[in-house]
Amino acid sequence: MAMKRSLWLKLSTIQLIILFYLAAVAVSTVLLWLPIVHRPGVELSWIDALFTAASAISVTGLTVVSIPETFNTFGIVLLMAMMQVGGVGLMMLSTFLWLLVGKKIGFRERQLIMADQNRLALSGLVKLTREIFFLILAIEAVGALVLGVYFLRYFPTWSEALLQAVFASVSATTNAGFDITGKSLIPFAGDYFVQTVHIVLIILGAIGFPVLIEAKEFLLARDRRRYRFSLFTKLTTVTFFSLVFFATVAICVLEYSHFFAGQPWHRSLFYALFQSVSSRSGGLATMDMNEFSDPTLLLLSAMMFIGASPSSVGGGIRTTTLAVILLTVWHFAKGRSAVKVFGREIHEEDILKSFVVFIGALFLCFGTVLVLSVSEPSIPVVMILFEVCSAFGTTGLSLGITSELSPFGKLMLVMVMFIGRVGIISFLWLIRGRAVKDSYHYPKERVIIG
Repeated sequence: MAMKRSLWLKLSTIQLIILFYLAAVAVSTVLLWLPIVHRPGVELSWIDALFTAASAISVTGLTVVSIPETFNTFGIVLLMAMMQVGGVGLMMLSTFLWLLVGKKIGFRERQLIMADQNRLALSGLVKLTREIFFLILAIEAVGALVLGVYFLRYFPTWSEALLQAVFASVSATTNAGFDITGKSLIPFAGDYFVQTVHIVLIILGAIGFPVLIEAKEFLLARDRRRYRFSLFTKLTTVTFFSLVFFATVAICVLEYSHFFAGQPWHRSLFYALFQSVSSRSGGLATMDMNEFSDPTLLLLSAMMFIGASPSSVGGGIRTTTLAVILLTVWHFAKGRSAVKVFGREIHEEDILKSFVVFIGALFLCFGTVLVLSVSEPSIPVVMILFEVCSAFGTTGLSLGITSELSPFGKLMLVMVMFIGRVGIISFLWLIRGRAVKDSYHYPKERVIIG
């Protein structure tokens, strides 16, 4: 007991977070490997069980096996639980369970929640946990109810329609990208209602928990004219929907004379809109990604690399990172030293973090693509890049090469999915150790840049 207490205090917050997520992946791997969760006659290798578990905990959705053909109903329910753990956040879910059993949330636990959710302060974390958890459950419940009633036109029984609806709602809200149709949302390529519901659920999961909470407070405020949204919410919302709009238009233009040739305008629009939203981190698709041209695949790779918003269910470098980098470049080009937006100045440390995250992610993805291009010589580099960006953005869109990867290639993607879920900053903090204040400085000297 004393040893456990010593280890609990000795490890840094980030080290504990990483340890907990690794433990969650390990336990999930064992559970998914058990024959009790498989369909009769199906055997799952340990590497495939590990890949599926890591994909579920990181809410990525990349798969090396067919989910409906591999897992029985118990296995599907187990996968939903894993997606919930990964989507809401392991520490946030643990805190909610601690609250249910009446455990006191101490300083150490609050530190873990703060690190897991990228928060800047310890105050209000318990209230935040409660609000986020019930908000996500409410969104999933409404989505499951709407889809459950509507799915009766597709599935013969209530039980089958309800199972499909609950799984689809959880998968979309947590941006996990898993499906039990066997073909993602391709069977609903012409059903704009199903697509619209999924688009809304994906956005609600990827926009960021703080944004959802502020939106709720705004709707419940007595005087909405005096309500002031935070800079984070303004920057996140504008960046998120600007990217969705940009990607939708770009896909329409790039595929105008290719995949969209001969398609009705409304069908082309929904193809482009859904893939634009899903590339944020959703991972569901209404078409075979191989039908897109290489320029579109490169565009979607960039969108997946950017990913969702901070403090959300998604991965990638996050929308605010991109926004701060673009704003910094713009202000530098205009000859301004301070980065200003929405009547506020961006803190210098946040600017530095944005460039560190971007460069770190760039090296990670480029290095992984380079290694996989050597270990998987038969797969085109564009397809490898798409798969790596999908893993890093915890998206789950695929060109169908995941199951063709060697065990080494699968382990590489597991690593990228894991880092994409915990975040580049957390990963760098893991290897840098505790911050040390310099006791002395050398004389400063300018160097030539550019």
